[in-house]
Formats: sequence, structure tokens, C-alpha cells
Amino acid sequence: MAKKILVTGAGGFIGSHLVEQLVIDGYDVRAFVHYNSLGNWHNLEKLPQDIRDNIEVVAGDIVDPFFVDNAVKSCEIVFHLAALIGIPYSYIAPEAYISTNIGGTLNVLQACRRYNISRLVHTSTSETYGSAQYIPIDEKHPLVGQSPYSASKIGADKLVESFWRSFALPACIIRPFNTYGPRQSARAFIPTIIAQALSGDVVRLGNLDPVRDITFVKDTVRGLVAGAKSEKCIGTVCNLGVGKGLSIGEFVSRIGVLLGKDLKVKTDPQRVRPSNSEVSRLISDNSKIKELAGWEPCVSLDGGLQQTINYIRENLNEYKIDQYNV
Repeated sequence: MAKKILVTGAGGFIGSHLVEQLVIDGYDVRAFVHYNSLGNWHNLEKLPQDIRDNIEVVAGDIVDPFFVDNAVKSCEIVFHLAALIGIPYSYIAPEAYISTNIGGTLNVLQACRRYNISRLVHTSTSETYGSAQYIPIDEKHPLVGQSPYSASKIGADKLVESFWRSFALPACIIRPFNTYGPRQSARAFIPTIIAQALSGDVVRLGNLDPVRDITFVKDTVRGLVAGAKSEKCIGTVCNLGVGKGLSIGEFVSRIGVLLGKDLKVKTDPQRVRPSNSEVSRLISDNSKIKELAGWEPCVSLDGGLQQTINYIRENLNEYKIDQYNV
């Protein structure tokens, strides 16, 4: 019998790709999406019909402990991805990040402990490191709350660690650096650049200097699954990244080459983050997950960018080109 797996945040960008891959791999998947009155499954709506026919979708709210308890019940493995993730939005709605990212994670942990799940894979973020104090960043790097978002994820990570240490909950923390690919919203910088570039020759952005290590979404999904399968990952934190980075400005140039365009950049003041909050460099040391789980990235940068360009070109109507998405 196939293992029953719960994916929280299943309607999100990474979550929908994870659900798709788990169904392809033959698992019995329960997909936890955020409730809305329209009954919309978010990014799961974009999956092929044969995949959707093999998903049990439950709609609720991660901050409701009773709903989370019922969602976890009868599952063997839990992938926890449900979170508020936009950094700019955390500046204006910090309490929502605490209740969702910390409170929601506590609800998941309590339910996982109650039902003796065999593995919890908790999704963290490289933003917990703040601006790099050394490069590449390994898992021993200090954690710095440079935004309410990163602070909330640090809190969530530490809760997971505490349940492993206090109750031997079989959990691992996978810490992806930036992920990109099809179905990502304009909240992230790669689709922001691509969508604007497909619509003209001028791209409106904030600071072009931050350096980011980006992983194609299918590689990120492979890393999450590898963490779930590896006994050596239990009780650990593992970075998930390519191990090299480019500046935002360099990504603009790279995308311009793929599109055959000489893109011009115009600074948009509302997109410029507070100087003490902007994370300047994020480049991963991924040697730990390679050693413990045998994972390494497979998709080249240009190959991943081209797949992302193709998707956004076909779905450009979903992207509000002239609007800044916080």
C-alpha cells in the first residue's frame, strides 16, 4: 500500500510541484490548501487532470489547530510548506507572519507528535541567515532576523528543532535558497523580470546588487523528497542550493540574452527595501545534503530559466505587469 502523505501549502508554487511529483511517484497524497469561498485549489488547478484525480484536497487554515489535527490524522509523512513568504508584505502585516509561520508550525508539530508520524519535513528558507557573514553559507552560519518574515521562519525552525530534541519527533529541516520555475508568482524577482521583459524592453526593479543562489523548482522538490527518505537527515538542518549566485542585475542580463533583448532597468523606489533589512548575499554550501541524502541540482540555470520563460509567455495574462506585488 502506498504511504499516505500530507503536504501543507499544497496550493503554493513549490507545494504544487511537490504534490505533482509525489503522485507521479505513486504516493497517496492529501493536499492541504488555504480555504477560500470560491473553492479554488490555487496552483493545484494548473496540474494535469490525471494528477488532480489522484489527490485528496482538504481546504482549511494552518492556524486552526483542530483542522490541522484532522489533516495530519492517518498520514505517515508530512511535508510542511504552508507559510506566508513575501518579505515586503511582512513589513506591513507582521502579526500575520507570526500566527501563520510560527503558530501554524506549532499546530503541525503537535499533530505530528499526537499521531506518531514517521517523518516531518519542514521547509525553511535561506532568509534566516540574513546577509552572509561568510561565503558559502553552511548550516552553522548565525541566524539573523533581518525582516519580520525571516524572524518568523527562525522561530518556526527552532520550534521544529525543539520537538526533535524534546520529544524525538522524527523531523528534518530543509532550508532552500531561492527557488524559481513555472507557476511562481510575480512576488518573486525572476517572474517579475521575465513578465516585464516579455511585455517590453524596460524592467522596473529595486536594488540590483543583491546576490542570489537560485534552484529550479523540480530540483528543490527532489531535495525535499530526498530529505524525507534519508534517516541521516532526521534532527538536522540541510541547505538546498546550487552553490553559486548572480546579482539581480546579472539575472536581468541573462534573461535578456535568452529573450534576444537588450533590457533596460528603471529603479522603482517602492521596490527598494530598507537598507538594514535587505539581504545582500545568499550563496549556499550544499555539501551536507549531498552527503546525508545524495542530493545535488540537475537543471542548468539557462535550462530552468527557459522553462520559466515558456510558462510565463503562455500565461502572461496572470501577471499584472504594471503592479508591484508585495
